[in-house]
Formats: sequence, C-alpha cells, structure tokens
Amino acid sequence: MSRLPTRLLALPVSLAATFSLGLTLTPAGAADGSGAAEPSAAADEQAARGAQPQPDGEDDSLPHGRPVDPEVAARAAARVAVTGFEMPFPCGQEWTGTTRSSHSPSALSIDWNRPGDDGDPVVASAPGVVTTAYSSVTGGYGKWVVVDHGSNESTLYAHLSAVNVKVGQRVDQGQLLGAVGTTGNSTGPHLHYEQRYSGGVMTPYFHGVKFAFGSTLESRNCVDLPLSADLLGKKNTELVLFRRAPTAKFLVRRTKKPAKVIKYGSATDDPVLGDWDGNGRANVGVFTAAKRTFRLLAAGEEQTIVFGSRKDKPVAGDWDGDGTWEVGVRRAAKAAFRLRAADGTVKVVPLGDPGDLPVTGDWDGDGRTDLGVYDQATSTFTLRLVDADGLVWTAQVPFGDPGDLPVVGDWDGNGKSDLGVWDPLTAVFSQRKAPAPTTTSREVTDIRFGRKR
Repeated sequence: MSRLPTRLLALPVSLAATFSLGLTLTPAGAADGSGAAEPSAAADEQAARGAQPQPDGEDDSLPHGRPVDPEVAARAAARVAVTGFEMPFPCGQEWTGTTRSSHSPSALSIDWNRPGDDGDPVVASAPGVVTTAYSSVTGGYGKWVVVDHGSNESTLYAHLSAVNVKVGQRVDQGQLLGAVGTTGNSTGPHLHYEQRYSGGVMTPYFHGVKFAFGSTLESRNCVDLPLSADLLGKKNTELVLFRRAPTAKFLVRRTKKPAKVIKYGSATDDPVLGDWDGNGRANVGVFTAAKRTFRLLAAGEEQTIVFGSRKDKPVAGDWDGDGTWEVGVRRAAKAAFRLRAADGTVKVVPLGDPGDLPVTGDWDGDGRTDLGVYDQATSTFTLRLVDADGLVWTAQVPFGDPGDLPVVGDWDGNGKSDLGVWDPLTAVFSQRKAPAPTTTSREVTDIRFGRKR
C-alpha cells in the first residue's frame, strides 16, 4: 500500500473558528457523533429466521438462511477472495473443517470442530465492520456474527454460545468475536463458517490457499498490534507490538539491541500499557473480554480489576494526573468511554462514532490523559481537549491512510503526546512529531517494526 507523499494537517487549536486544512473544532457533544444509533440489522434477522434447535443433532433440512439466487451462488463459488482470510481461531490452534452435499445454505460452508471445543474462542478472519451481531437465538444460525471486509466480501460465524461484538463496531483481524456453541439448528458444538461474496458463499481460502474439506489445519491468524509507552524508563516512548500467539508477548523496540520480549497474556486478550505503580515507567497489562477482567503486571505482582463488558475495548490513562494510571473501556454501542477512577467510581465520556477506534494521550501536556478516537475509513483522529476554563472541544486531525491502525506516543520527549499510525500491510510505523498534536509544524518519521499481514 503506497503512502501519500504529504499528509493533511490540522492548524493550531483555536476556540474561534473552523479551518479548511483538516481541523474541525466543535464544542463537545455538538457534532462529534456521540450518541449515534447503531445500524439496523433487520434485513439479516429476516434472512436468518428458521427453525429452533433440534434435540439430537444438526438438521440440514431446516435452512440456516434465506435461499440464494443460483446465479449469485455460482458467481460467489467461482470467486477467488481478494481479502486475505485466515482461520477464525486463535494463532496455533488446530481445527478440522467438514461439509456435505446437504450443508445449508451451501456445501461451501464449513463446520469446524476439535475435541472439547464448546466455548472455545472465535476470532475475526480479517479486519472489517460488524454488520450482524445477534446475542439471542434468531433461527437456524442461532447466535451469529457477520463481518463486512469490503469488496462485497464478508464472513459469517454461527451457532455461537456468546457474542462479543456489536453492530457498527470495527474489528481487527484476530479480534475475539464470540465463542463456539450449539445454538440454532444444532445440538452439537461446532462453528458454522462462511466466506461470502454479494450474499453467496465463496470457495474458502486460508492464508492464500484453497481449503480442502475434511482436512485439519493450524491457524496462522497470528497478528501484531501496535502500541507505545515508556517501558524502558527513558524520556521518549518506545514502539511496542503485542503479538497474538498461544503465549502472547509484548515486543519493545530498542534502537541498538534486539527487541525486548515480555511474555504475558493470551492470543485473544487485548493489550494495555500504563504506569500501574506510579514509578514513572510503564508496565504491561491485558484485558480478557470473556471475563471482563484487566490483569495488570507491575514489579512482578499482578493486579486484577473486573470492569466493563465483554463487548468493550480497553483503554488506560492517568485520568486524574496523580502519576498512577487507571483503566477504562470504550463501549462501541454507546460511542462512549467509561473511565474508572482508583476508588472505583466511573465517568462516562461520549466521543466519536461506534466504528471508531479509541486512543488516549496527553494532548496539552498537563499530566492528565486525554481521550480521542480514530476513524480508519477517513484516516482521521478526533482529539478531545479541555481548556483552562473547563470548556471541552474536539479537534480533527487527518493522518495516515485508510486501514492504518492508530498509535500514540511522545515521540520527541516534549511532554505532549504525538500522533502516529501503523500500516498492517507494510509493518511501518509513521510518527508525526509536532509541538502539539494539532499543529501544522511537524515532521514524519517512518520506522519498520513487526510482521506484515
């Protein structure tokens, strides 16, 4: 993916105007997308209506979904996917995929199994936007999820025992979607999986290879996630990757040495970094969505905090400026942050749209962590700022290319957080160094770190 030779940049924050070079300033709550309604999934609900679960096994005489036009089905079956699909399971797991001529809605659908699979995690085959997420049984598919990957391609995950996402939410490859179950037209735990094109089921491919039905594969859904923090006790923040693997690990970039490796968490955990003990150096942590639990590691001791819901995305920051970081979540369905104070009280801050990705940083250098979101489709950061009078404003700063993942850190050591992105296709970080994250005076540094997808 080629990068733009120049990046649109925002002008300095002003309380008086909206500028034409990419910076939009609005009082908080006026036009920041908070409170936006979730997209309707009524059409998918109608399509999925069918019989309720049967007592003694999957009944393929009962449809999973609506009949597909034969011409649509033929076009889908002949298509080679442009999306780089991986198996819908965490890195390193082995699963067997089968089908049969009577498989509904298509013999190109896969039923995945392995011993003791009831309740096992199901993850996204590729990045995309959730268009269907039913947490209650809606017919043949039971509890099910659909993720739109663009180019009229999508994936479907059915018979789930739990759903961990909401409609309108943007998910990354390898992100937890739900758990294997036996809801709908099934009484034996398995994952019913489809790769779709324009409503028809495609011939499945994984890691660029056509799937052979009846075979057992090892998941290569092993992705890096970009982060940053001062984990080495230096003035500037370091680039960090969280590698989804059977034993997950944080990789901390060092300029003259190999990356420092910190093993912690699992492939389906979401990473967080923060100064949990207030000693001036960041530590690692993870959020286990299925258990709504943060595990924070500092000085060899683990702190556990139960907070949020299994559909939330974790964030961390020093909300009160006392030097010790706290945790929080962003709830996509409400387009709002929920920030937990040390005493357990919760502050709710609406910001952005359901599909935005959360970011946190100190935009003004006052020692308190501020909030922001990143729109992957438009490559735009929306930063929330609070002035000396307590008035809240939002500033929009375009940076990056569509599909980039946001990463924020103090790249130049001036006490204010800078913006950045990581391109999953090239594994390149682009750091935007500026006097403040909303000023036009800046330089961009590109650093390759991590594994390309």
